[in-house]
Amino acid sequence: MKAWLDLALGRAVVLNATRIALVVGTLLNAINQGSQILDGARIDWPRFLLNFVVPYVVSTVSAVQIKRKSSSETDSPR
Repeated sequence: MKAWLDLALGRAVVLNATRIALVVGTLLNAINQGSQILDGARIDWPRFLLNFVVPYVVSTVSAVQIKRKSSSETDSPR
């Protein structure tokens, strides 16, 4: 678990996941709550935040899996 967390908290993974979360989260909020945002109506804040958290987590898990797979392939003899 510590090795997984070390990879997940690495600078490159965090920066990439943050960029993805900002882009995807903004798009999802525009799609799902765009009219409320533009009209100044009440925003569903938990959903608003989840639209950023979920892409961050998905990106992080994916990056860690790729890093682990690539390191295990380089470690194993052919």
